[in-house]
Amino acid sequence: MLGRTYDDQLCSIARTLEIVGERWTLLIVRDALLGLRRFEEFQDSLGIARNVLTDRLSKLVADGLLERVCYQQRPARYEYRPTGKAADLVTTVLALMHWGDRHAAGPDGPPRIATHAGCGGDVREQLVCAECGQALGPEAVQMLPGPALTDSPA
Repeated sequence: MLGRTYDDQLCSIARTLEIVGERWTLLIVRDALLGLRRFEEFQDSLGIARNVLTDRLSKLVADGLLERVCYQQRPARYEYRPTGKAADLVTTVLALMHWGDRHAAGPDGPPRIATHAGCGGDVREQLVCAECGQALGPEAVQMLPGPALTDSPA
């Protein structure tokens, strides 16, 4: 059984959960990717306790997903900007959103719809082969041992 940390797991998913697996973390990343920057904006959006938000923002900065930037000198005030590392989570955030739209949406439908800013078309995450460019379904994906895999089943 997994404990509160995944240090003994030789698995990229487990390592990722060490960074973004806490319940508030992806919601903060979501809000940052939507354009929220200031502490009060995150707090208003999430209804999260100040001490919990402070802790999560500090961890996201330490893990390199957010950058803390001073926007006012007197008194010193900071905003949190997503880094490239956070932007790399867009596909993950969209996949979670679309899964929720399919399996957990309320009767009124999805609260947000991802569209292409250029043409207005729906945006979907998709599995694509990097070699041939073919779109893949989950049944076409095989998980093979990588160079770091040992005898661990995970």
